[in-house]
Amino acid sequence: MENKNGAKENKRKTGSRYEDIAARFLSLKGYTVLERNYRIRTAEIDIIARDADTLAFVEVKYRKDLNYGYPSEAVNRHKRLKITEAARYYIADRHLYNTKLRFDVVEIAGNKIRIIKDAFDV
Repeated sequence: MENKNGAKENKRKTGSRYEDIAARFLSLKGYTVLERNYRIRTAEIDIIARDADTLAFVEVKYRKDLNYGYPSEAVNRHKRLKITEAARYYIADRHLYNTKLRFDVVEIAGNKIRIIKDAFDV
């Protein structure tokens, strides 16, 4: 039986593995990955990337199958607010006020992967 710390570490390793896959996938699609796991005190953005002239804040979601729905469905209102909060801080910190931006989700379900551009608004 695994303790809470072991389970948390295993979840972190799994998340990191699928974030690596997502970053490579984005690069193949023409994105330039700028940052990974950008953190502020209360929130995190998995990947920040440039797609042509647009700054994309990317959330990566994985599920081994669709028994519990699509991975992107886990990006609920609370999660969107946290991502938006971190994005605002990133923009202010780097003075990127006049930059086009959007929020994307990379959804990985089993061995299928897709980008959902403009997955949600600010």
